[in-house]
Amino acid sequence: MPQTLEAMSHAKATKVPIVVAINKCDKPGANPEKVKLQLASEGLLLEEMGGDVQAIEVSAIQKTGLDNLEEALLLQAEMMDLKAQIDGPAQAYVVEARLDKRRGPLITTIVKAGTLTCGQHVVVGTEWGRIRAIKDMVGRLTERATPAMPVEIEGLRGLPMAGDDVIVVHSEERARMLSSGRTRKSEENRLRRKLNEDIPSTLESFEEVPQRLEMPVIVKADVQGTVQAVTDALRTLNSSQVLVHVVHVGVGPISQSDVDLAQACGACIVGFSIKSPPVALSQAATRTNIKRIFFQDSMTCNFEYVLISLSVAGQAEVLNIFEVKGSKTKGPDVKIAGCRVVEGFVARTGTMRLPRSGQVVFEGLCASLKREKQDVDNVKKGNECGLVINEWYDFKIGDVIQCL
Repeated sequence: MPQTLEAMSHAKATKVPIVVAINKCDKPGANPEKVKLQLASEGLLLEEMGGDVQAIEVSAIQKTGLDNLEEALLLQAEMMDLKAQIDGPAQAYVVEARLDKRRGPLITTIVKAGTLTCGQHVVVGTEWGRIRAIKDMVGRLTERATPAMPVEIEGLRGLPMAGDDVIVVHSEERARMLSSGRTRKSEENRLRRKLNEDIPSTLESFEEVPQRLEMPVIVKADVQGTVQAVTDALRTLNSSQVLVHVVHVGVGPISQSDVDLAQACGACIVGFSIKSPPVALSQAATRTNIKRIFFQDSMTCNFEYVLISLSVAGQAEVLNIFEVKGSKTKGPDVKIAGCRVVEGFVARTGTMRLPRSGQVVFEGLCASLKREKQDVDNVKKGNECGLVINEWYDFKIGDVIQCL
């Protein structure tokens, strides 16, 4: 499969030894020999074919062959003379980071050397803290973590990035100083990168090259690794016409500060595997014309949809609702939304969209737009109007209607 081929390609490029586990060998009709021939056709020579790559047949469901796989890994480690120093300060790396409501920032780390123990002061990336608790891979509390042990650490004051190193220091003062220095250096590097990005765009303006449309984005997700993956995916959407500018990333649900930042810089908020924000926060975002896009299990982002969704001409808040009874000559009952235009303008020829609680509940054409009982083509900010939308009658006071 493509993912297997990609993994093999990376391993070959970095000259990393490979041990192959052929899974699902318990299934009826399983043919491990066919898989081995496919591996050989991709240049992976197995031991039974005169090569040096071990291939182990396993079944994750039946738990067969796992002992053989462990023996193969240990043999490979012995051949490579892989050893680690257990004594001394730990050297570890962050695999994942997430924010827990009750326990605060949590990081999953792999210890490379030394021993990590509870109570130690650590600096992780630009963050620091004192280890309060260590949990092993099955969630049991432990006092220490030795080389090759994946553990979850509690006690940091902020969320580091996946890939950051874990450094053990002797005191809280030293941890503060090192964290402060790293933060300052990180900010300097960020400003330097930003300057380098701005210089080419300045040169382009002199050369009269068509300017790219910049789209500021705020990314929020459930864990740090997902944040990075979503950010990378969004940046792949850059083109000669459009530039995705990620202005802020974070772990956890969308907060009021995220809405304030989005309002200040005109950004779109992208959420991945997080709960929709509270109703009050969603209404605040809607009133300030902030687009929120949520993904749960997969990210299939249609960039054109995002750009179109951001092009809102105006917004009107529903202040009152009037019902006009119909008849055989006048037609069916009609509900009129008495509105005040709070942003931009509302046009009779525009498409009207009604979002509630972060979701668009209806989108349709304007049937009638009146100001002071007169039909008008548009109504600007600060003025009141009567609005009728085709096939929509469920207005509620406080709704914000967007004109596209």
